[in-house]
Amino acid sequence: MPQYATSQSAGMDLRANLDEPVTLKPLERRLIPTGLHISLPVGYEAQVRPRSGLALKKGITVLNSPGTIDADYRGEIGVVLINLSQEDFVVEDGERIAQMVIARHEQADFETVEVLDETVRGEGGYGHTGVK
Repeated sequence: MPQYATSQSAGMDLRANLDEPVTLKPLERRLIPTGLHISLPVGYEAQVRPRSGLALKKGITVLNSPGTIDADYRGEIGVVLINLSQEDFVVEDGERIAQMVIARHEQADFETVEVLDETVRGEGGYGHTGVK
């Protein structure tokens, strides 16, 4: 079962559920099973995120971060890990590999318009505000 490490943790630890260890070579990515299936209420999602310790110490992160688990998904939760280090990394059964945050969300209703309202930013995109 996933567990919160402390009483104020936002994310709960997800663990690998493996029959045998999995070796991730440098730049290799693999789907690591957790053995976990969940049922979320409508209006909620589960977000799968990297563990900061694995990222800093070992160069292991979650490739599609954050990964979203929708309320209607009933399959096993898998974590797409990638090894960004220059050394092999062995994932062991029961190892904490990611964290999962349960979050409320909204769904938007879209409508077609001819013109958007004006703002100071306008169409300014990536890096348009400079570096300060």
